[in-house]
Amino acid sequence: MSGPTPREKIRNFSIIAHVDHGKSTLADKLLLETKTLGDREFRHDQILDDMDLERERGITIKARAVRMFFEKDGERYQINLVDTPGHVDFSYEVSRSLAACEGALLVVDAAQGIGAQTVANTFLALEHNHEIIPVINKIDLPTARPDEVAMEVEHVLGLPAEDALRVSAKAGIGIRELLNTLIERIPHPQGKADAPFRALIFDAEFNDYRGVVVYVRVVDGQITVREKIEMMSKGARYEVLEVGVFTPKMTPVSVLGVGEIGYLICNIKLLSDVRVGDTIGAAGAGVAILPGYKPPQSVVFCGLYPTQPNDYENLRRALEKLNLNDSSFHFEPETSEALGFGFRCGFLGLLHMEIVQERLEREAHLDLIQTAPNVNYEVVTTAGETLHIDSPAKLPPENELAEIREPTVKLNIITPAEYLGAVMTLCVERHADYQRTEYLSPERVMLTFEIALSAIIFDFYDKLKSLTRGYGTMDYEITSFRTSPLVKLRILVGGSEVDALSTIIRREDADRFGRKLLEKLRNEIPRHMFEVALQAAIGGRVIARENIKAMRKNVTAKCYGGDISRKRKLLEKQKEGKRRMKSVGSVEIPQKAFFAALSIERE
Repeated sequence: MSGPTPREKIRNFSIIAHVDHGKSTLADKLLLETKTLGDREFRHDQILDDMDLERERGITIKARAVRMFFEKDGERYQINLVDTPGHVDFSYEVSRSLAACEGALLVVDAAQGIGAQTVANTFLALEHNHEIIPVINKIDLPTARPDEVAMEVEHVLGLPAEDALRVSAKAGIGIRELLNTLIERIPHPQGKADAPFRALIFDAEFNDYRGVVVYVRVVDGQITVREKIEMMSKGARYEVLEVGVFTPKMTPVSVLGVGEIGYLICNIKLLSDVRVGDTIGAAGAGVAILPGYKPPQSVVFCGLYPTQPNDYENLRRALEKLNLNDSSFHFEPETSEALGFGFRCGFLGLLHMEIVQERLEREAHLDLIQTAPNVNYEVVTTAGETLHIDSPAKLPPENELAEIREPTVKLNIITPAEYLGAVMTLCVERHADYQRTEYLSPERVMLTFEIALSAIIFDFYDKLKSLTRGYGTMDYEITSFRTSPLVKLRILVGGSEVDALSTIIRREDADRFGRKLLEKLRNEIPRHMFEVALQAAIGGRVIARENIKAMRKNVTAKCYGGDISRKRKLLEKQKEGKRRMKSVGSVEIPQKAFFAALSIERE
């Protein structure tokens, strides 16, 4: 096998875009144009989106890497693409990919124009001092307006309109020109070939047979099989058993050199030994630690519990394994009186939470109960202590609360101008503070609001898409915590509080939400042999109540005539039996009842 490619002949880049702007299709066409894959191997679209969930939803969830080769002016160049997701919830995956690259292709749909995530991802790339090449995609669509969109890119992002490339990934238009421009404009990697080996871990996955597979970007030196390496943050040392690259399948090579992207297999058995963002160095060389990634900040929290108590250990192992592939969520054990043993998990957003739960159920074959999601709150007690809580169960009693602060976000919404009024109404209903309006073009406008994070994590994105016929896009960034009139809404079933159904909500919305939730629960919880009372309470004050009637048996059916006292005696006997049963019986709450809180609108 040949040695490493000289760094001057290497280009590392990411593709960043808003969701559904054609990023995965463009990646496919690059693989075909560079003959990384032949037509026979190209059995389906979206080669890099190999997860069932990614195909079903048409989105990219996991960042993926692939090596390609392309000839320009008689010179052979190695091009490493690190594919990235486009949805706002997966911006952490984007930041990890950008850290391994020197440049980025900014893909914008020629029909839809700039999306909110386009803006956010561009600023992420600029933070890494990347060379950004704007690409106007889907120019073959009848509704395409490439010149207008290029001017939008210049107006919003400051990237010259004349530099924007016009391509159609689906039709294969402009792909070769894009590759030539990429080689000309994206700088080659920096690094010292004669220095001790040093690399950045930008991802990892667990293989049942080979242990942890570490995805690396080599910064200095080179690495070959049988060399000793060291995880700089933990000091753990390993021997390299295999060095390889992605083509896009894992392919062993003899050596990885400066600027190259590939993987290492070192017989690492413990998931905890690998931390994404860590530096790997030659063992004993004492290399300097590279600046890692910003630790991900979880913004949505929920409890995950197995429906079968025996599955608790299986769930723990599945979470550990998935956490290595997706280090942007975290988990810790917790106990619920209603649900038993489970885990409190933090996520980057509601879609992220949904994807993690679905992956756990599919990949680990688990049946899970998920509690109502909520955000992280700052609580100031009457004793002057400041607490951070991510669960209503951890909220101190009402008489010990001085104030509750909730996370506030800066929300950017890009929408066609004709839907401006509908979007404004939606945001005002969610208690948003208007900041400014900026026209990107006569037909498109960007609105900026300050709004509570809890107001947008439930159904806000779906409502925005519905109001704008799918053209509205959004992006948000947490800015601060502010004091809000919040209370803990307790749900009692049969007189016992069900902590998994409790939630923290604005005081003025508590009555309406409590009544709606109890109506849902009344329909979802089956009837028992005794009457079950459902109550919503704030502190010790009940604000709403519903009753689930008892199942009844006609005990007087056998009485044909006779004295009325006989019937009364039978009815009193039944009443006493139900009273006794109520005092010792327990209410069974089915799994679907816990989803009731998720489906209730909170505006």
